[in-house]
Amino acid sequence: MNWRRFTTPHALFWWGLLAVTWILSSTSFQLYKALDARWIIRFPKAWQMPLETWISDAMRWLLEDATFGIFTFRELTRFISAIIEVPYDVARAALADGFVQGLGSNAVEIAPPLSWIAVIVIMVVLGRVAKDWGLAWLVGACFLYLAVFGQWDSAMVTLASVVIAVPIGVVGGLALGILSFRVPWVERALRPFLDLMQTVPVFAYLVPILFLFGFGPVAALVATVIYAMPPMVRVSTVALQTVPAEVVEAGKMAGCTKRQMMWKVLVPSAAPTLMVGVNQVIMLTLNMVIIASMIGAGGLGFDVLSALRRLDIGGGIEAGLAIVVMAIALDRVSQAFSTRLPAPVQGRDLNYLQRHPWFATVFAVVVLIYVAGLFVPAVQDYPETATLTTSAFWEDAMRYVNVTFFDTFEAIKDVFLTYLLLPVKRFFTGIPWAWGIVAAGLAAGKVGGWKLGVMAALMTAFIAANGLWNKAMITIYLCGVSVLIAYAIGVPLGIWAGANARAHRWVGAFIDTLQTLPSFVYLIPVVMLFRVGDFSAMIAVVLYALAPAVRYAAHGIRSIEPQMIEAGLVSGCTKRQLLWRVKLPLAAPSLLLGLNQTIMLALSMLVITALVGTRDLGQEVYIALTKANTGQGIVAGLSVAFIAIIADRIVSAMARHSKERLGLA
Repeated sequence: MNWRRFTTPHALFWWGLLAVTWILSSTSFQLYKALDARWIIRFPKAWQMPLETWISDAMRWLLEDATFGIFTFRELTRFISAIIEVPYDVARAALADGFVQGLGSNAVEIAPPLSWIAVIVIMVVLGRVAKDWGLAWLVGACFLYLAVFGQWDSAMVTLASVVIAVPIGVVGGLALGILSFRVPWVERALRPFLDLMQTVPVFAYLVPILFLFGFGPVAALVATVIYAMPPMVRVSTVALQTVPAEVVEAGKMAGCTKRQMMWKVLVPSAAPTLMVGVNQVIMLTLNMVIIASMIGAGGLGFDVLSALRRLDIGGGIEAGLAIVVMAIALDRVSQAFSTRLPAPVQGRDLNYLQRHPWFATVFAVVVLIYVAGLFVPAVQDYPETATLTTSAFWEDAMRYVNVTFFDTFEAIKDVFLTYLLLPVKRFFTGIPWAWGIVAAGLAAGKVGGWKLGVMAALMTAFIAANGLWNKAMITIYLCGVSVLIAYAIGVPLGIWAGANARAHRWVGAFIDTLQTLPSFVYLIPVVMLFRVGDFSAMIAVVLYALAPAVRYAAHGIRSIEPQMIEAGLVSGCTKRQLLWRVKLPLAAPSLLLGLNQTIMLALSMLVITALVGTRDLGQEVYIALTKANTGQGIVAGLSVAFIAIIADRIVSAMARHSKERLGLA
């Protein structure tokens, strides 16, 4: 082993920082007792910022006093709510409730919703247009599953939300992306807001959204759009910036105006990349359905949430699998559209229906099914007598596993708690707040320069100054341990998948399932097997955050140039040397990006694990939601966001340095 790498100035800095932190963490309580100085371990209350009160007062002013002269701020938000509610009501009526006239007992149905057969036909045709018959049958089978297993009504309510939230997120994200592309300072100004939108826990802004837009599906749609839109903004900006220069030159030579250049040249050229953003909006929208159900969205998310509250393992898994099935169908269709080649131009002498035969076919089939449904109820609504359920199977399976392996699970939990979780927790919760601020600034400054160091120190000071230091340290401890385990499992899986085509298919299917399962679904079996507590939270976070570690590791291995592998073989490397001396160093940038995304997902999941008894910032956010305390929720949410931003900037700087060392920057 080459010991010199551990004694370089760079290495000695990190060893020294770790040693000082360890000593202070171990002795902080003794120092507090000896010096009678409580401020060593707890930020003085007299110095704490009253930010929570300021935010709550500002929200109260917005709701009660803010006015634009002609109308108040509250009336403005209610007007926006009414605008969004109109298309949502139409979508929900078309898919789930039917069109009615009148209210309550006087309501009369004018037209029923689309038949289950009609919706399946529409989805099959979408799959065929997007790619081929293979995708068409897969999408059709996914939606047939929803009908057969009794999830159709709830699934259509969820689909109605997706149908409205996705276009708003895509159009809004594309508009902001175009503005960022055209005006560079807008991109710089938007970056911190996008960072906050992606890192502030959703629970933190549910309370102000409820106050501004009221309880109901519209408030849920607003929260969903805020959560799902940032990737579209980022992807749109990057897609437009990376349009080949020769394409832009061709547009200029053809005499395009600015508007024509954007909509006739740049956007069509960037369309495949833009569809990746659309795919991300769809997946994040589906990931929000359970949280959105807390403020009135209904649908499959409400079914999962109800099952979680009742600890109904069978019902929760059934509803969760229904979300997964819908996510798989929509994900595959949107991915297929992102790689679809442009259709050949049809003859100008053909009419609209001749140029779009699939649209004509769908229209005819939907009309025929509507007429048939008037006479045959089974055509309109899937017969209840033909539905299947797996609820009892999941209940029995979980009960069998719980009874048979109870002692084993308890032993595993005790080992992890005794030798990993509790020691790491004692280390982080023992760090004095003053040294924590200094250490964060030094570490970030060493990796990313003095500007990053100052930013990290200020953000850490914000957390301490709001009296959240101890809960922030518990958050970092849980996130750190979970990321360590997820990375230790995910990277070997990704390396294996990257080197073996068959393994790539199997591992890819497993990761797809993990990534499409709603975050709440992980909590149900974990709580049933391990009870509430930090260990259960860790297991749920590891499962949720595993996907990017695997995907980026596999991508890094598969993207290594073949000639580099050949050079290693020619120089006489063994398989082990080839992995450690060639493949892993070249894949380091991708591995670090995977680490970055693993940290982000772990932090987003930690807020949800507050439901199983963790006492961290996630619990603080959840308590604020239950008490409708806007200030408390936003301050705790900003603290989580600042931890995520510091981690993101440090890991991104490490990835950049890795690329520079490899000559890839």
